[in-house]
Amino acid sequence: MISQYLATALKEAGLAWDPGGHDRFVIPERDLDGDVFSINDLSIEVQELAGRPSIMFNGTVEWALDWIHTGDVVWLPTEEQLRAALGSAFVALEASNEGFRCIIRMDGSTESFEAVTAVDAYGYALLASLERTG
Repeated sequence: MISQYLATALKEAGLAWDPGGHDRFVIPERDLDGDVFSINDLSIEVQELAGRPSIMFNGTVEWALDWIHTGDVVWLPTEEQLRAALGSAFVALEASNEGFRCIIRMDGSTESFEAVTAVDAYGYALLASLERTG
């Protein structure tokens, strides 16, 4: 799973999120550190509230959180979602001494980003791309 630090950096760099089934997220600054939530049809779903997409908590929840705006949570994208966000800039993912190397094409040349996990390698590559086009 992507680190919360990197997921937060991607959010701040402008990574758009269209919440969908089984997407994972965390709720910072609410004494819920370490809890990862997942959108599903049984208890958590996305609805419009006051004209904004919001995550609705249906049913009984111990801590009485009925809803929260998507802008107040941090999405934890998967490898597949990060690769899709890279689009045509993605060149390759390969093993490296650090773990994994994601290679992307930016401004006519290739750049590589290494991390221990593949998801973080994708994340750092996407972060660089968002910051450059930002």
